Amino acid sequence: KVADLMAARGYYTVILARVVGANGVVYSVSPTVRKQLTDRLKDPAYANVKTVEGKMDAFSLPANTLDFVIINLNYHDLDPQTRAGMNKLVYAALKPGGVYAIVDHSAKEGSGNEATKTLHRIDKKLVIQEATEAGFRLAGEGTMLARPDDKRDVSTLKERNQDDRFVLRLEKPK
Repeated sequence: KVADLMAARGYYTVILARVVGANGVVYSVSPTVRKQLTDRLKDPAYANVKTVEGKMDAFSLPANTLDFVIINLNYHDLDPQTRAGMNKLVYAALKPGGVYAIVDHSAKEGSGNEATKTLHRIDKKLVIQEATEAGFRLAGEGTMLARPDDKRDVSTLKERNQDDRFVLRLEKPK
């Protein structure tokens, strides 16, 4: 059982649906379920997807049942209060040992929320701090999306796919 947060049109939702297979469940969570997603989910291959609509700090998922939750390139779009509420909901939904993956655009170290609206980036250390405040522990970081040459001073909307990104593996303690 997995969840895709801020699923939008469901790009990662359908990938996850294929990964977990017919016996798995994918919760596709968004503030508003988009028509592109509902159209996509008409395909019988995605019968294992359940859409969840609601504020990102007030959605409902079954407690202590999920194995994995991901938010990809949208954590920075949420205000700090919403992120705090969302992190608590994710923590409650994951099984002990469950994984919370956060992938986002890297801001300059120490910049906190400073670049979230202007450059669409967030400070990785702030994300780790917020997740650990919700009870998670940092279990690893992926470097597959790293771009050390990125100066982190240009909007990610201007130069698409040219930015440094962090990949965090956070776990709910067993």
